[in-house]
Amino acid sequence: MKVYVPRDSAAVSVGADEVAERITASAKAIGRDVEVVRTGSRGMLWLEPLVEIETPQGRIGYGPIAPEQVDGLIAAGMLDGAGESLGLVEDLDWMRRQQRLTFARVGLIDPRSADEYEQHGGMQGLRKALTMTPAEVVEEVTNSGLRGRGGAGFPTGIKWRTVLGADADLKFVCCNADEGDSGTFADRMLIEGDPFVLIEGMTIAAYAVGATEGYVYLRSEYPDAVEALAKAIEAARAKGWLGEDIAGSKLTFDLHVRVGAGAYICGEETSMLESLEGKRGTVRAKPPIPALEGLFGRPTVVNNVLSLASVPTILANGAEAYASYGTGRSLGTSVFQLGGNIARGGIVETAFGITLGELVNDLGGGTASGRPVRAVQVGGPLGAYLPVKQFDLPMDYEAFAAAGAMVGHGGIVVFDESVDMAAMARFAMAFCAEESCGKCTPCRVGAIRGVETIDRIRAGEDRSKNLVLLDDLCELMTDGSLCAMGGLTPMPVRSAVRHFGEDFSA
Repeated sequence: MKVYVPRDSAAVSVGADEVAERITASAKAIGRDVEVVRTGSRGMLWLEPLVEIETPQGRIGYGPIAPEQVDGLIAAGMLDGAGESLGLVEDLDWMRRQQRLTFARVGLIDPRSADEYEQHGGMQGLRKALTMTPAEVVEEVTNSGLRGRGGAGFPTGIKWRTVLGADADLKFVCCNADEGDSGTFADRMLIEGDPFVLIEGMTIAAYAVGATEGYVYLRSEYPDAVEALAKAIEAARAKGWLGEDIAGSKLTFDLHVRVGAGAYICGEETSMLESLEGKRGTVRAKPPIPALEGLFGRPTVVNNVLSLASVPTILANGAEAYASYGTGRSLGTSVFQLGGNIARGGIVETAFGITLGELVNDLGGGTASGRPVRAVQVGGPLGAYLPVKQFDLPMDYEAFAAAGAMVGHGGIVVFDESVDMAAMARFAMAFCAEESCGKCTPCRVGAIRGVETIDRIRAGEDRSKNLVLLDDLCELMTDGSLCAMGGLTPMPVRSAVRHFGEDFSA
């Protein structure tokens, strides 16, 4: 029989390795033949370590389990799906309310097994793509409505079409996995839980645009993800999914992992390209855009992990099926990450259009502290702070933009009534000052002046005058910065002042 225990680093951090070892030892002691399969996490992080037992009815869940509880649970019949369980995992409200396309296999399969990936629908997208022309693949991705999941929301198909049309002797596909936003962990969980889907997505992109070489720029803070992806690439080469004559076609494409040195600014595509070239991570002026002059001056597709990992589903099931999810111009599904002061944190993949309140209160269960929610920051450290009165906002690029906010990478960080929003506004400026690449003056100097101005406001010095000065500074940073680092830093500051102005009183 099979017992499933996550090897995701979040689960490992709370004892999953010890639980897996204890299950093996305890089962052996009573003469039970058990295979412990290490999977990715289902995303219900408050239940980790979550153990699943394979039964004829489906997988029965138990969690959170401490290593010292294992013997007692096995004695009570856990290996037969008996005892005090959570019930069928697929029937849990958290799972039933989702539409898992990108994360369809995460938590189900052994992420190190290429065979299991293929048995659960993997490689269907690439094989379908190889029966089409590159232009038809690009058109399929365009018609699906897929937009960049890294934060910008730019249509993926348009970017690919530009690279396809560029004339060059060499083209690249680059995946930006430098996931540095606060409250975001979807890229890590996908790479640790289903790395082959990213490999397949990048290979489809390479075929579509005529690239022969690919790079995954992965942050150094994710050592488990680095290992998982490296092993998956090795297995993919052995299966003929990377290298020459991929899947029996004439396609040649290989993939390499490059580990970043911890600079937040390398989440910006041109800074990442500079780093990949062995240079200091600084923002490039645009134009030229990376689609025309990217890595080493060649046309380059630069997409986020979730964008590329969505592509196999689109090709396998068709653009129309993918576009049937979502709302307006925000089509398909998105992976939302619930963090901060929240009772049930984790990963939720659902169609665009679910409201912020549904995510925080219904799925997230409100705050972990039990105090009322006061503010939610969506979209990372440069995203807006939203009050409870805006919880009816649908998770939709256009709806958020109209509200002066952004969906970003889908990170949602919750704060209760004890939060000091003036301190959070100051943190946004201090964060920008720390992480700025220093290339442009509005970002490099503006962030430092922002910290100083907020400090004067909090100290009660000429509050009204300094609030006007702060707003002028925010306008200058928004309009004058080279990239989103300085350009978006005013968003959390202005939203804090607008919605929580009382916190800026002396």
